[in-house]
Amino acid sequence: MDWDVAIERNREALKRILAMLVAMVGLADGETTLPRRSHRAILALLRPVEAAARRLVIVVARDLVVSPRPRKVKPLPDTVFVRTGKGTGIVLPYGVKPSAILPNLVLRRAAPRTVALPLLDPLPKWPGGRHRQVGGVPRILAPGYSEPRFIPGRCRLSPDDRIDATRLALRLQAVGRALDDLPREARRFARWRRRAAAAGAQNLESGAAGKVRRVWPLRPGCPPGSCRGPAHQVHEVLADLQYFAFRALERRDSS
Repeated sequence: MDWDVAIERNREALKRILAMLVAMVGLADGETTLPRRSHRAILALLRPVEAAARRLVIVVARDLVVSPRPRKVKPLPDTVFVRTGKGTGIVLPYGVKPSAILPNLVLRRAAPRTVALPLLDPLPKWPGGRHRQVGGVPRILAPGYSEPRFIPGRCRLSPDDRIDATRLALRLQAVGRALDDLPREARRFARWRRRAAAAGAQNLESGAAGKVRRVWPLRPGCPPGSCRGPAHQVHEVLADLQYFAFRALERRDSS
């Protein structure tokens, strides 16, 4: 099997689909919101694109062996104020700005936020969990002391409502960076596999259960964003990469 041909073919297909999604977003300068219908349509295609890109990274890292990298030192915070009371600093009450306490204080502006492509599939939500109703109103009445109150109905969502698309744009950028530099993402995945294998071997030697860690990057069952009948090109690409990713993981485990 020619792995390089399979990698390049699926990489180019994902880049074309990603370019289509970026064109669908079409945020102008200074605009950060999208209509609800557009946001949902893009998100429905972004999930399988992320899952396919994750499996493409696994295929690229099939024979990669990396050395352990020294752990980075966490940088110091930019300000002495803390909100939650955790850590060392001045506890700042909610709603109070630092300039109200120290008028001449100059804070450094944080760098633009970026996100990386997740290396592990999100685990499915198993049924049977406790359902929490959002926005519920207590219905406790005391006969003779309280009167029934009017409970307003929940507002219906409109497909034209504007939704913040900042997180959506960051996820699109993360997929684009991963497709442009697959070797870097493959090294990330190889380092994760090394850490997972080392933690599992340490728990076996010590005989303790230790912290629960994932040792398999793919979720059980169908991949995220898949559908029974291919409705878009991305679903066909995802089905192919699902097969290739399993082949790559089995090849690494048997070697």
